[in-house]
Amino acid sequence: MRTLRRYPIVVATVLVGIVGAVLWLSGLDQIARWGFAGFAIVVAVIEAWRMLAQLRRRQFGIDILAIVAIVATVAVGEVIASMIIVLMVSGGKALEDYAQGRAQRELTALLDREPQSAHRLVPGSTTIEEVAASEVRIGDSVLVRSGEIVPIDGTLRSPSASFDESSLTGESLPVMRVAGETVLSGSVTGNASATIVASALARDSQFQSIVALVKQASADKAPVVRLADGYAIPFTLVSLAIAGIAWVLSGDPVRFAEVLVLATPCPLVLAAPVAFMGGMSRAARNGIIVKGGGVLEQLAHVRTVMFDKTGTLTRGTPTIVSIETRPPWTEGELLRLAASAEQLSSHVLAASIVGAATARGLALVEASDSEEVAAQGVRATIDTHRVAIGTLRFARDQAGDEVPEAAISGGELAIYLVVDDRFAGTIVAADPVRDNARSTVAGLRALGIADIVMLTGDAQATADHVASVVGITRLRANCLPADKVHAARSVPGRPVLMVGDGVNDAPVLASADVGVAMGARGATSASESASAVILVDDVSRVLRAIEIGRETVRVALQSIWLGMALSVGLMLIASFGVIPATLGAGIQEVVDLATILNALRSLRPHERLSADVAGSPTVPRVSARV
Repeated sequence: MRTLRRYPIVVATVLVGIVGAVLWLSGLDQIARWGFAGFAIVVAVIEAWRMLAQLRRRQFGIDILAIVAIVATVAVGEVIASMIIVLMVSGGKALEDYAQGRAQRELTALLDREPQSAHRLVPGSTTIEEVAASEVRIGDSVLVRSGEIVPIDGTLRSPSASFDESSLTGESLPVMRVAGETVLSGSVTGNASATIVASALARDSQFQSIVALVKQASADKAPVVRLADGYAIPFTLVSLAIAGIAWVLSGDPVRFAEVLVLATPCPLVLAAPVAFMGGMSRAARNGIIVKGGGVLEQLAHVRTVMFDKTGTLTRGTPTIVSIETRPPWTEGELLRLAASAEQLSSHVLAASIVGAATARGLALVEASDSEEVAAQGVRATIDTHRVAIGTLRFARDQAGDEVPEAAISGGELAIYLVVDDRFAGTIVAADPVRDNARSTVAGLRALGIADIVMLTGDAQATADHVASVVGITRLRANCLPADKVHAARSVPGRPVLMVGDGVNDAPVLASADVGVAMGARGATSASESASAVILVDDVSRVLRAIEIGRETVRVALQSIWLGMALSVGLMLIASFGVIPATLGAGIQEVVDLATILNALRSLRPHERLSADVAGSPTVPRVSARV
């Protein structure tokens, strides 16, 4: 019954064919002929109605060839060929539907793993209560038994535990975590149970954000046929021309039907959707969620790549190098004020400052009137002091030109502090460049992408150092979010791909032709604004995404041209009357099958990345402001 509801025309065609065959063998061939002809015309009317609906949406397809071929074969009495064409049209679409389901398997597998419940530990006792994952609150302790899916993001409280993170990162080997490390929802515990302390609500956890992205990518199917649209009209005209000329030269209308039988259904209907769904599936296996087939087509033609710096080209885990103070403040007092102001911030530097204060045993206080200005800094009231911490520009907005520019060496960055509208000191941090950042840039150049730009809100000296290390010659420093948007829009070489991971990157990710968010570390807003999201903390996946896009488009075009070449060749042969309509209809089935099988090659792993651009382990998810 499920097959009947999903593929009614295929089922009806098979049943009519069986009944007609019985009637034919019983000597009632005329009744069978009328039955075949009537059924074929009904299907032609249904397909014509669908075609008109597409034309109203300004979508031109090649269904007209199938309709004309059905009518032509019925008109010349080739009713068996008519039935085969009907089976081709309906069966081809059913086969496409099956192929898309096969290609989408890796995407939908994530949806089936979404955790629904959690074992919450009741505070002050050893009691365990079963609750919905959505009821777990930040700070709750949750027991995850052996082999269960972690329902929320949290911090491991057990001394150590092993987790399978393959559904999140693509890493096939279990990962060992120790107490205090972050555990991501969607991970699967190993042979022992583990206790974690929730650090995020279920709706904000890593796995739930991935599920939302997968649902969006699965629903966004409209662009996948655009690649083939440009070939539909020329192919239709060529097919009708060959059929018409064959009719005129032979004087036999049967020849017209024999030629058109070999033009339907056109491989254009099948090749592009199957290839692009295969490419999306393959990208998902590589830890890249692509929001629609149109994104893969854009990736294949990228001419300019722009990178954010912090958390993208660098590791995004800065360490405090030094603290320079102005009287009357001491290092400890200044660090305590800075950490207290930053403890609610999502910025990656905030985590470093809070971590340094905690390591020194400083007692942080709750901030009041806290305000975070994206890409600039934080203002808050600590005790009775008004504290501002952030970039040089941000500090000078609070205290004027009395804020001096810090003397920093390459790879370092300065965080400026203003207390009660007076400059109080500078915290200097260093953020090392990712090990594979340089090889990723080199790999992009090897793909023919010469225009590579770095955009950052950091000072010029820091930007120059990072750019020189990774091999980028074009850069813009001291950028606000609006500056990044302007830079992306003004680049002449398009399409433009922008890679970022922070809250301040969301506008430029949305304005670029292709926005790629480093989702393992990036903010939710960045992931929502991007066209694609990299689920692992590995910048080299940008290179892999472009390679998958190019390979997918190449396979789709190969499939389109393969199908059209075979169809045109067979039509030319049929124009001489050597391929009967019934045989031609059967041959076209083989052409369609070859087209689909070739398009499914986009699922096949074809990794060209060298070992020095290998993936890196995932790290706790945080956001970046710079």
